[in-house]
Amino acid sequence: MRLIIQKDRSANIRDLSLWNPVHVLYNLWSHRELIWSLVRREVRQRYRGTFLGLLWAWIIPILMMVIYTFVFSYVFKAKWQGTETQPADFALILFAGLIAFNVFSEIANTSPTLILGVPNYVRKVVFPLEVLPVVRLGSALVNSLISVILLVLLNLFLTRSLSRTLIFLPLAYLPLIFLCLASGWFLSSLGVYIRDTAEVMKVVMRILFFLSPVFYSVEAVPGFLQGVLKVNPLTIILTAFRQSLIWDEPLSWIIWGAWTVFNALLAYSGYIWFMKTKKGFADVI
Repeated sequence: MRLIIQKDRSANIRDLSLWNPVHVLYNLWSHRELIWSLVRREVRQRYRGTFLGLLWAWIIPILMMVIYTFVFSYVFKAKWQGTETQPADFALILFAGLIAFNVFSEIANTSPTLILGVPNYVRKVVFPLEVLPVVRLGSALVNSLISVILLVLLNLFLTRSLSRTLIFLPLAYLPLIFLCLASGWFLSSLGVYIRDTAEVMKVVMRILFFLSPVFYSVEAVPGFLQGVLKVNPLTIILTAFRQSLIWDEPLSWIIWGAWTVFNALLAYSGYIWFMKTKKGFADVI
């Protein structure tokens, strides 16, 4: 009886610790070496066996930027904020938005099958499954930084100048990181129990691509739709990337701060959801 009571108390203590935000940071920090090791392995495996190797991390963004710029600038004659925009300027604006959107898209599309793809880890009681979404995010961020370097070089070549607000780029990443962590923890857990989650997210991300100001500005849509775009958390993130990378503008601090706090709360909720539901992963898988 005493043993049962002690087990119940220890379980209650662990449950209570989940509600402490410091516990989240401490847990991830205590596994920092494992996270970094898995991120490096995932980045290497992404291009392992290919002839060009890591060069694909540079080639793919360039090809996508050229294709999107041709389609939206030359074919559809897209304008930014309703004014005529040079193809080179439009390419920079488009590329800056794609960098942020692609990070979130990769997390949202791959998270539903993240746990299902490593059944051996699930059966290992000592393995911290909660680090896997963090590892996937780390890999996506490494690729995005390569794209950022490419964009900075292109901006320097085309405009002969660098944005003075480039120092704010780490802050522009902050709400994106929180949003990706929230999506990663929630979707990776949900995907274990509902296998259709992966297919649903493919459709959702296609819709979200057109409902986010990736290749058009918020001002370009009718007034009643601007409210919809403004409640899209990706809108402020894409704008912050453009402000810091190419527009030489300070971040919209009040809006940025509000969305950063909101996304941080989402990430915290996603972590609690994951830790509560991961106890049943082994039974389902």
